[in-house]
Amino acid sequence: MKPFIKIFEAVFGSLKQDSLEHRLFNTLSFFNAITNFGGAFNYLDLPNEWALFSLHLISSLLFIIFYLFSRFRSIYHSLYWPFVLTMLVFLFSNVLINAGSMGGAIFYFIAAIVIASILARSAWQAVLTYVIFMGFIGVLYAIEMYRPEWIRPYANPADRPYDVFGNFMFMLIFTAAIVQVLTRNLHLERRKSDNLLLNIMPASIADELKKHDRVRPVTYDLASVLFTDFVGFTGIAERLNAEELLRELDACFSRFDNIMQEHGMEKIKTIGDAYMAAGGLPDANRTNPVDAVLAGLEIRDFMAAMRAAKQNAGQPYWELRLGIHSGPLMAGVIGHQKFAYDVWGDTVNTASRMESSGVAGEINVSSATYDYIKHFFACEYRGKIQAKNKGAIDMFLVQRILPDLSADAAGTQPNEQFRERYRKLGQVASVVGSNFFLLDLLLISSTLLICSPASEQKIIPASNPVALERVRSRTYAPVYSAAG
Repeated sequence: MKPFIKIFEAVFGSLKQDSLEHRLFNTLSFFNAITNFGGAFNYLDLPNEWALFSLHLISSLLFIIFYLFSRFRSIYHSLYWPFVLTMLVFLFSNVLINAGSMGGAIFYFIAAIVIASILARSAWQAVLTYVIFMGFIGVLYAIEMYRPEWIRPYANPADRPYDVFGNFMFMLIFTAAIVQVLTRNLHLERRKSDNLLLNIMPASIADELKKHDRVRPVTYDLASVLFTDFVGFTGIAERLNAEELLRELDACFSRFDNIMQEHGMEKIKTIGDAYMAAGGLPDANRTNPVDAVLAGLEIRDFMAAMRAAKQNAGQPYWELRLGIHSGPLMAGVIGHQKFAYDVWGDTVNTASRMESSGVAGEINVSSATYDYIKHFFACEYRGKIQAKNKGAIDMFLVQRILPDLSADAAGTQPNEQFRERYRKLGQVASVVGSNFFLLDLLLISSTLLICSPASEQKIIPASNPVALERVRSRTYAPVYSAAG
């Protein structure tokens, strides 16, 4: 498919850089040039057909000139009327010297008016074109009625069925090819616009926007918002020129985009050097706190590798703060211009405070997020930390995946036990709703089922001692507002 696209773009124009109108003019002028050139040689070896040969050859040269000026000079806008008039003069002359309405050349007007309609850039231009077409055809029929001697008849009447049938079949195929070219180009343009829209918002949101011209805001009982921000960005930015700065930011944010996609997170936006993403939307799920932390671990490792490379090269590097909070929020698209998918609510504000109150090179999470991830990750309790406009908030630093759930020594890659527990998380959460006592109990039970007897004593405490204490004391802290 790629070689075909390269050939198509070399001949008819770039799918990205050239407009639909430009590519269509290139295509149709090229088609006209090729078909008329081929038609000229159809008459080359026939006696007394020099007029038709010359007519086809001259018109093909004109069409190829239009093509070259359009393809390589991009002046197709001003070539519309010369192009249309060339078609009309060619067809008018062709009909006169090819038996008038009794011949097959009359069928060419069908394809010509289709081409003119496709290339017309406005309604008035199309209407004026139709009037001119009707004028040319009216003159032809007036000549046939009042000056039939101006029309050259067939030298041999037996040639008429061959000529009419041949030209009619050619026009069917040619017109179908023109429609196919138009349809194909429209599909390509639709794909381009769809891909552009999908880069701005999720597929389901984009579909709703296209169908209804608006997006109904949706409230999610549980979503996880992730914020990142570079430490010392201003100082390093002052030492880089604009191009270098944008290249560094693009390298980081492009990698963040890939990580979010891998873990089912939705990028929301970037604001300067800040990056924002959310999990659990637009398709609600109960695994989004774990997804957000897995994405955070991968971002942390990426930034650590970048820092090491910059240090070895003696170049300045950025540190990164990363914060995550989980809770209810609202998401949707507001306004009527420059659409953007966004999220609102106290969960977003708290997630921002998790980032700003975080530690460079670490993943800072709230107690709400911790309650969802404690059966998967080892975390360090930081205590109550003052957050702007929030007061003292319990915060935790995520260190790694729990040893018994990790496939590597560093605790960054989940193993099969992790994945099994992850699958159970969605099932358990949808059943227990807000009952954290049952959530802890069932997750611990699932750990016992998927682990060997020799490892039970080690794995259960590693899940989190607080969970076991909750089971013993039969207490829980409700966080889920509703089952998802």
